[in-house]
Amino acid sequence: MKPLRVLLPFEDALETVAKHISPMDRTEEVPLDEAGGRVLADDLTAKYDTPPFDRGLMDGYAVKAGDTKGASAETPVRLALTGVIHAGETPKVAIGTGQCVQSATGAMLAEGADAVVKVEDTSSDGGVIEIHAEAAPQTNVSKKGSDIRAGDIILKAGTYLDPSKVGVLASQGLERVRVFAKPRVGIMSSGEEVVEQGIPLQSGQLYDINSFTIASVVRENGGEPQRLGILHDEVADIREKISRALRDYDVLVFSGGSSAGEKDYIAEVIQEKGIILFHGLQIKPGKPTMFAIIEGKPVFGMPGTPASAVINAVHFIGPALRTMAHLPAKKKETVEARLSRTTTGDKGRVQFMTVRLENGEAVPVFVESSAITSIARADGYFRIEVGQTVEKGTTVKVTLF
Repeated sequence: MKPLRVLLPFEDALETVAKHISPMDRTEEVPLDEAGGRVLADDLTAKYDTPPFDRGLMDGYAVKAGDTKGASAETPVRLALTGVIHAGETPKVAIGTGQCVQSATGAMLAEGADAVVKVEDTSSDGGVIEIHAEAAPQTNVSKKGSDIRAGDIILKAGTYLDPSKVGVLASQGLERVRVFAKPRVGIMSSGEEVVEQGIPLQSGQLYDINSFTIASVVRENGGEPQRLGILHDEVADIREKISRALRDYDVLVFSGGSSAGEKDYIAEVIQEKGIILFHGLQIKPGKPTMFAIIEGKPVFGMPGTPASAVINAVHFIGPALRTMAHLPAKKKETVEARLSRTTTGDKGRVQFMTVRLENGEAVPVFVESSAITSIARADGYFRIEVGQTVEKGTTVKVTLF
């Protein structure tokens, strides 16, 4: 057995990872309908005014604002109706003094008009429209270029493309947009006892869980995961697969093979090829977590136990990928709840206790690191400091998954 001799404090480990992760320069073009959630790689200069013409913002009547002076419900102004303009049409009518044109929401403003009186402030008397409210110039009108002017930089490189930003891109008629590429993440599980789904289990075997849960964390944080199968406990196999993966992926993640087992060779091979920055953390679950750099690429060794792998993937891999993908940091959602029973943390490690939220209470559900239900039954977790006892009824801050 090879015990983990030096356990790094949790905050120091977070800082170490952050220091060695940088945003990627690689970019790619994607169709506009795939741009949401990505990060713009170039400044965007507007080619077109938005709106591209003066248009009405209400169903009503396009008028000369001066013609409505003094109009009220008691003393309406009467204007001659000269035509109708529908949205999407080029106006075939213009208005002069004492005239108006029926105008739909979004329709081009008739020549000669400078305001729109909404239909609720009017009444009709044959070919005459009675205006019951005075309109100032530009009332209910969106001027050409009032939203976006051609030639202006409207989105800068590094902008996160949320739905409203995608709308800005669409306003310029773009079909494709250049964004920063997603980090490609190669994920490998290890252990002779671990087998792929679809293979009948033999005595002493269990199905691979971690590559699927880690891949889910990768997707949620802007990465592109690829499951690369299961490593055998043989140095030659590990060495060959790591070398191949380094050619194709930006980040490598291993599950298992980083604990104190006598046949866990991954750390040994990684040490040959690069530098291990930490191997072992003062946290529970997740003590046998590793972080290394090989050929400038980050390499994470996650614990083989499912609960540990998920929690530490959230803590370490998620933020690293968001930095690489130029994404904003993920906001942690927290709620406060009363602890349902007295709980004591580990004597030598910070502990992240998984809990279920139930009727305003935080109910601990952690069974053991090897139990996937420790996560599956949980809504989130709260932190217990080294050796701390948290009494029943204490209000704890729960970070939601």
